[in-house]
Amino acid sequence: QVQLAESGGGLVQAGGSLRLACAVSGLTFNWYAMGWFRQAPGKEREFVAAISDNADTTYYADSMKGRFTISRDNAKTTVYLQIDNLKVEDTAVYYCTTKSGPPRMYAWDYTFWGQGTQVTVSS
Repeated sequence: QVQLAESGGGLVQAGGSLRLACAVSGLTFNWYAMGWFRQAPGKEREFVAAISDNADTTYYADSMKGRFTISRDNAKTTVYLQIDNLKVEDTAVYYCTTKSGPPRMYAWDYTFWGQGTQVTVSS
């Protein structure tokens, strides 16, 4: 079956960096677009970034541009999210997700989801 396993979350001070990873199995990874979403306590899940199957196209939420970088390694069937200059408001559970076809910014477009990894940013 399809499995997405996020890792790399943790507790970090504001201004620090984290690199989240999502290892994918059970599908032909280089046929699928990948996305990252996040959900803070009491808030709706929001789009962070997405990348096409061959990595030639990336999308970012406007508020994420500049500090977030999505990338993928098709040989390792893994997608990454680099977060720099972390802010307290970045505290959330970060989820990776996948879909066939082009990347999109809406959660309902995606088919498979991971369990999430917690990112907590302290001031």
